[in-house]
Amino acid sequence: MKILLVRVSSLGDVLHNLPMVADLLREHPGATIDWVVEEGYVSLVRLNPHVRKIIPWALRRWRKSLGKKETRAEISAFFRTLREDEYDYVFDTQGLLKTGIIMGAARVRKGGKKVGLANGSEGSGYEGISRIFHTDSIPLNPRTHAVARGRMVAGAALDYSVDSAPEFGLPAPTPATRPAFLPHDDYAVFFHGTARAAKKWADANWIALGAALAPMPVLLPWGSQSEHEDAQALAAAIPNARVLPKLSMMDAVLLAQHARLAVGVDTGLTHIAAAFVRPTIEIYCDSPKWKTEGNWSDRIVNLGDLGAPPSSAEVIAAARRLLAPA
Repeated sequence: MKILLVRVSSLGDVLHNLPMVADLLREHPGATIDWVVEEGYVSLVRLNPHVRKIIPWALRRWRKSLGKKETRAEISAFFRTLREDEYDYVFDTQGLLKTGIIMGAARVRKGGKKVGLANGSEGSGYEGISRIFHTDSIPLNPRTHAVARGRMVAGAALDYSVDSAPEFGLPAPTPATRPAFLPHDDYAVFFHGTARAAKKWADANWIALGAALAPMPVLLPWGSQSEHEDAQALAAAIPNARVLPKLSMMDAVLLAQHARLAVGVDTGLTHIAAAFVRPTIEIYCDSPKWKTEGNWSDRIVNLGDLGAPPSSAEVIAAARRLLAPA
């Protein structure tokens, strides 16, 4: 059996799609699985050794130069690569026009299926026009967890149940994978940055948490100029805190993979720490917890909810539980 997964973005959504791979191979051990993903997330998908071929999609870059000959040549090459294989199943678990077009262009064997979402989740982007590219559209409860979403679509199409804990297929940390910019000793990482201001946790809370963790080093990553400024302000007030240099996506993944404790708002890198099953506290301030909470391990604590951010005392208590000797 040959299967193509179409989930192009964003970081957290690509991560949450990974357990489909383990489910499909558990049911069909001889299957080969390919994946179309935005080029910036290729290295994340590559961490899963069971994905055979990754086909990069570069729409974010292409749309800036559609008039250039080189860009049009890249787009043509993408579709040639996409059509090199015939698939038994193509799954689009994003439900957008752009992912539907990719699904529509992919080739299936005689009797093959193109399977997608019949509806979106609450608060998620979904474009109903994507259904015109489906042979089968799978309806889901609008409050289906982000990890369960793709798993349930594949289970419905291939007639198997999804009742086990998700397996992300990510490698365990080893000394060989520990980058040089990390401290030699245990550290906490604060994933404090987010594009939407309402999802932020108050600076005073981060400072109280950092003080409670002392003398453990606290690492502060950032992804934009405003996040860099926020990190510098936090570092000035937190003992033993350090602002990191700007990291590549893969270095940020390794930062999460090796953390003794990860604390973060509802953002992709926090969810990556949870997928690695590192001791993780996920903080929800202005997004619904049911949608992305790490619910597959007791090493993950989910605090707060839409419009109800947790207090610093709640997070400090959770951190102490996670750091306590077994």
